[in-house]
Parts: sequence; structure tokens; C-alpha cells
Amino acid sequence: MSDETNIKEQSGPLSGHACILSYLKTLDNSPGVYRMLDSQGRVLYVGKARNLKKRVSNYANPTGHSARIARMISQTTSMMFLTTKTETEALLLEQNLIKQLKPYFNVLLRDDKSFPNILVAKDHRFPQIKKHRGRKAEKGDYYGPFASAGAVNRTLNQLQRVFLLRNCSDTTFENRTRPCLLYQIKRCSGPCVGYVSEKDYAILVSDAERFLAGKSTRVQEDLAREMEAASEALEFERAAALRDRIRALTQVQSTQGINPRGVAEADIIALHLDGGQACVQVFFIRANQNWGNRDYYPRTGAGAEASEVLEAFVGQFYGDKTPPRVVLLSHPVENADLVQDALSQKAGRKVEVAVPLRGEKAELMSGAARNARESLARRMSETATQAKLLRGLADAFDLGMPPARVEVYDNSHIQGTNAVGAMIVAGPEGFVKSQYRKFNIKGKDLTPGDDFGMMKEVLTRRFQRLIKEDPERQSGNWPELLLIDGGAGQVSVVAGIMAELGVSDIPIVGVAKGVDRDHGKEEFHRTGVRPFALQMNDPVLYFVQRLRDEAHRFAIGTHRAKRSKAIGATPLDDLPGVGAARKRALLTHFGSAKAVSRAGLPDLKAVDGISDALAETIYDFFHDKA
Repeated sequence: MSDETNIKEQSGPLSGHACILSYLKTLDNSPGVYRMLDSQGRVLYVGKARNLKKRVSNYANPTGHSARIARMISQTTSMMFLTTKTETEALLLEQNLIKQLKPYFNVLLRDDKSFPNILVAKDHRFPQIKKHRGRKAEKGDYYGPFASAGAVNRTLNQLQRVFLLRNCSDTTFENRTRPCLLYQIKRCSGPCVGYVSEKDYAILVSDAERFLAGKSTRVQEDLAREMEAASEALEFERAAALRDRIRALTQVQSTQGINPRGVAEADIIALHLDGGQACVQVFFIRANQNWGNRDYYPRTGAGAEASEVLEAFVGQFYGDKTPPRVVLLSHPVENADLVQDALSQKAGRKVEVAVPLRGEKAELMSGAARNARESLARRMSETATQAKLLRGLADAFDLGMPPARVEVYDNSHIQGTNAVGAMIVAGPEGFVKSQYRKFNIKGKDLTPGDDFGMMKEVLTRRFQRLIKEDPERQSGNWPELLLIDGGAGQVSVVAGIMAELGVSDIPIVGVAKGVDRDHGKEEFHRTGVRPFALQMNDPVLYFVQRLRDEAHRFAIGTHRAKRSKAIGATPLDDLPGVGAARKRALLTHFGSAKAVSRAGLPDLKAVDGISDALAETIYDFFHDKA
């Protein structure tokens, strides 16, 4: 961002075209970003401009606007401007502000999760192959992105069958005395017990990396030559093993789907618009292989055109991702040169942005566009069903209008240990998994197994934060219905908690199993209303059961993850200055965490990678001098 960035703001009783016109005399021809605000100071729209004065003058014209833009102009009572040195800076700043402010009239990418990669870790003499998500901090080679965890798992399974690489953790590897089941089913070469030499294992790793780099044909040719040589040398067992690996590799190649020959590295991005809704389908092509696809449903900013939707999507999609060398789009975008410059700047190399018209690239785009069209049709059908269910929910619980956001709460623990609370969210588009939240129960004065106390902590933390961050309820994150797993007692407690927080206008419904504890005979509880039930064949009953079961599933999964982490924890995890490599060195040297805790200072100093100062820190940690 330029050091010469200026901020100009003006407000007053003017609105609409008159308000926008009043800013023209203070603007110059610089590139920059503008914000349009309503009478309550909420940002309606964030836009970029090559020339701020020209762009704003377009809004000042009373005619020639689409219904969406005309509505936005009529609500504008003030504007803000930030000038930048370059047009590319303006584009990058615009996308950052859109993600931060989420203006109503902008196109907004709502689901922007990170993508998994395959990591060939290089911090061990026998490299491990595994799934990786997040910051690329570990030493090794990364391959991706893959569209989903499922796509990574399938590829890892195939790689194990062909290249026999280990996927166990380093701690497990170091403590094996006999090969695991994966060796028995021919998915690992058994390096942990010396069944393969370090040199031969390195060859397997090299072959796997060549495969991930798109050189599978060469790998297969090399394996075929090795098989023939082994057969001629009468090493029939080795030849049979190589034959099995070739067969597995052939099967992998036949099940990878569309593998383009002429497209080595690209993202195929196709948009389909229908009825004011949008679906963007992204296919990931790496090393001439199709590594899966993912669909997105961006908010279209109250009806934006295809070029604007696609340009906004690309800008936000690559906000925290490194773009490939080629980005293929289904529709031309207005500022293609700026988009290409911004992506090239992000990647640190040239990135080509193009709309394919013929050849293999056009065929790939046609397939992606078909997927986008079919995905949007399915989603619109599901949305219509969901809207009907929400209307039924409103009728069943006397809500007055269908709830736009339903929050469901549940707790999970085993006799009070590893207690967690869970919140799931549902709305007009189904389950909103990006809004799910988990709560580690922190109350030290809680009686183990006190479900009421846990629920109080969860709701207090949830709504205190909402009240602090969004007291005017403008963000859309306030629920319009709370579903609680429990009966009259739980509803009474939750109502008291909400009253203490000063939130008494959100309906609360308890879902309790009937007297026979049968699925399908649920009773519903509300404050001041007698318990009631729904007909067993009522779709609303099935809907509530789905909501409750999803909350239960999420709570149980969170609890199990916490318990698993606790089981695998060792005292070494809390040692200051001891990371994974040093912890592994200590365990390798002493054999167990307990042995480390009992070790003397000279023994600690003898461990590779442990300095004298760190040895004293470790010794003091386990031997309190006080």
C-alpha cells in the first residue's frame, strides 16, 4: 500500500445521487478504493477504480443503472476513499476490505477453507508420506492442492499400494519391534524393522515424487525394466512384487478421471448463474493430473453480473492461496489485466488468466461448467425443501416467521472428563458448517458431569461475545431459535441464563425423548407451554431429529478428538524450548517420558541436539529446586 494513501470522508443530510455528486469536487484521477455507506454507517459496497473521479461520476448520473445499483445508490448517505499508487494495489485492497466488511451489495465468497496437500516429510532418514493442511512449516516436499481430504486419502492409499511408503508417525516408527498390518497387506515396505535398506527406500520415495510430479509413465517403464531384469536373474519373488506394483499403478492411472495431456498446471474456474444464485466449480489440475474439484456458492451481491461475480471470486479465492501458472475462466472479466497482475504478484511469477475458446482447455471448461450447472440445480432444489421445513418449524413452535438461523447445543463428556460443548448452525441453505463452534469447558468449580453448569458456561461465553461484537444484531450471527437437547429442566436453566445476559427475545425449545425413550416419540418443551409432540410422520419432526443428531455427532467427535489428544500427551509436551525433533531425540535416547523425567543432568547433556542450557531447563522442569 502506498505511503501517500489518503482518507477522505464527508457526511451530511444528503443521500443518493446528490450525496455522491457532492464528493466529485474533492476527488482526483488517482486509482483507489471507495466505500459506500448508509445512514447507520454500515458499508453497502466496496469497489476499486482505475480513476476514482470517473468511477464516482458514473454513480452520480441519475439514470442508466441496473436495479441493484440504483437501490444501492439510493441507500448511500456517505462515502470513503483510499487512494493507492497502482491499480493492482487497489484490486488487492478491495478484496481485503470485502472479506473484512462483508458489504451487502458485494459478491462474497462465503466458504473459503484451506485445501489439503500431500507432504513427503524430509526430516527423517525414512521419509513419511502424509496429509497436510495449513502452513507449510515442516521440512519436505508438498504436492497439491487437492480438492478435499477424501481426494488426498484416496491418493495416499494408491501411493501406499504402489510405492510402499510409511505413513506412521516418527514416534511409532522408532518404537516398532515387528512390522504392522500395513506391511502384511503389502502397503508398506517395513523400514521400521529393517526390511528395506535406506538406499532402496530412497528409490521408492523418488519414484513416488516422480509420480506426483506427473511422470507416472516413466515410473511404470522403469518398474517394467526392473521386473524383466529380476525375471532374467531368476529372482521370481522380486519380479512378482514388481508386477503387483505395476498393476496397482495401472489401476491408479485408470481411476484418476480426466487427466489432460496438454494442461500441466491450472485451475479451471466455471460459473453458472440462475435465479440470482451462483455456483462456481473449481477443478485443480496439477502435474497433468486431475486432483479433484470443489463447488462454491458465493453471495451474488443482490444480483451481480457474471463478470463481476467471477472477478470477485478469483480475487477472494486466491487471497490466501498461491495461484497456479494458468487460471482458466468460463467468462471474461472486466479487469483481466489487473487480475493477472495481482495473481502474478501473489505467486511471485507470471500467472496467465484466460478464457479458453477451443481445444482441450475448452473441453475441460465445458465439463466444469456442466458440473456448476448441475450442482446449482441440486442446491436450489435442496434450498426449496429447506425453506419449507423452516416454515414448518415456525408453525410448530409458534415463531411467527421462519428462522433464518437455528443454533443447536449439546455437551459431551465421560464422567466429566474431557468435557466439551458444541454448537451447530442451520439456516435456509441447510447446515452451515463454517459456523459450527466447539467449547472446551474451562470451569474449574464445576462438578464432574454437571450438564447444567456446562450449558451455562457455553451459552454465557457464546452470547457475551455476541453482545460485545454485535450489539445491534447486524451481522446475521444472532440466532432466531435455540434448540437444546433436554427437557423442561434444561429449558428452564437456559431461559434463566439468557435472562441474566439480558437476551430474552430468542425462542428456546428443548427436545426430549418421550417416556419410552424411543426415537420418533420426542417431546418438545417451551417456557410456559405444556410439553407437546409432533405426528410421527411429520417432516418437521424428522428435521428436528436431524438437527439434534448433527449436534450430537459434532459434540461426540469433538470430545473424542480431545480425549485422543489427552491420551497421546506426555510430560514432554510442556517442556519449554523442546519441539518435535528434540522430543523425538529424548524419547529415542531414554526410551520413555518417565525415563526422561528421572534422568540426571549429565545424561541429558549427552543427548544429541540438547545443549547444556536446555538440559538444565529440562532437569529443572522435572526436579523442582524449591
